[in-house]
Amino acid sequence: MIVKPKIRGYICTTAHPTGCKKNVHKQIAYVKSRKRIKNGPKNVLIIGASTGYGLASRINAAFGSASSTIGVFLEKESNIEKTGSAGWYNSSSFDKAAKKEGLYSKSINGDAFSDQCRKSVIHLIKKDLKKIDLVIYSLAASVCKLPKSSKIIRAVIKPIGQPYTSVSLDPKRNTLININIEPANKKEIANTIQVMGGQNWQIWINMLNKAGVLSENVKTIAYSYIGNHLTWPIYWHGTIGMAKHDLEKTAKKINKLLQPQGGSAYIAVLKSVVTQASSAIPMMPLYISIVFKVMKEKSVHEGCIEQIQRLFSTQLYTDIVPKVDNKCRFRLDNWELCDEVQNTCHKIWKQINNNININKYVNYQNNYQSEFFRLFGFGIKEIDYAVNVNIEEHFDVINTI
Repeated sequence: MIVKPKIRGYICTTAHPTGCKKNVHKQIAYVKSRKRIKNGPKNVLIIGASTGYGLASRINAAFGSASSTIGVFLEKESNIEKTGSAGWYNSSSFDKAAKKEGLYSKSINGDAFSDQCRKSVIHLIKKDLKKIDLVIYSLAASVCKLPKSSKIIRAVIKPIGQPYTSVSLDPKRNTLININIEPANKKEIANTIQVMGGQNWQIWINMLNKAGVLSENVKTIAYSYIGNHLTWPIYWHGTIGMAKHDLEKTAKKINKLLQPQGGSAYIAVLKSVVTQASSAIPMMPLYISIVFKVMKEKSVHEGCIEQIQRLFSTQLYTDIVPKVDNKCRFRLDNWELCDEVQNTCHKIWKQINNNININKYVNYQNNYQSEFFRLFGFGIKEIDYAVNVNIEEHFDVINTI
């Protein structure tokens, strides 16, 4: 089959298996080019392991520390008529690469909000690994079904208190547009916290701990984003920000739970990157286009794999005391939020308008659009997209729930 990108809204509904494989192998090569992580994790569980920071975490654990990994995700399997999701092909490629090097790699394709999925993971840990010493929570879900219920809860991306008005990019026309979003009501805020906050992370750790599959000195970490004042109205001060605040409160609760066995819980605040999740946030494509351009010019740009490699090697597994802020968060967004980068971003933001070529200041195609297509395996120079590919890529998933 010849596979081409098909865009619907802010997502691509097709994925190229060869392109996704190339993406994964490039990330593996980067991790291999870095120094092996000393005293790194041995058995790692990644909840939300198929794309973005979760996939980068799995690659760093496996190829940077020879870790055994279990990945949990909910992805669409390929069939004879339709491509699988990018996360499916990413996981297939990771699984094959890991096993080729003799690394343990098992995956569960299921709903990470369900007790059934958690029980399946616990059974697998007991059977194969006995104990887990690192749990990564990198779930980017926008909807969940409540455990023991058929009720569906949906998160929303909205401001709180007052409408949000700003400029954004129209990716089809490559022009600026004005957006206006009404504030969330109390129910929408509560639902967003329930889906994207810390509740599910807490449930996972509670069940894993009760089952006795967490090792002494276990570490668990959840990923977050804060951004700057340009994005705060729709993010940090909006519904998603409320969920991230809840995530931080949960980290303190989990830390208290794990301390008796020498365990710890952390939040890692990461930089802005192009992901399926970030593409859904109004004005983020415009901001990301700007900040990517500035950070590349200043040679401080990082993608997911570089960020997580730095997290593992300089924060989570280091001989020195980890550096955290006054809220006990790892701040891997420090390069993005430094004054030099942000001052330049603010100047560009004020200069852009539709009366000039916005690519003079933003270069949307190179700094956002190309990154977006690469998420789905497209736009990679080494790939001939005129060649037929086998879209029915399969791998050794333990269970599809």
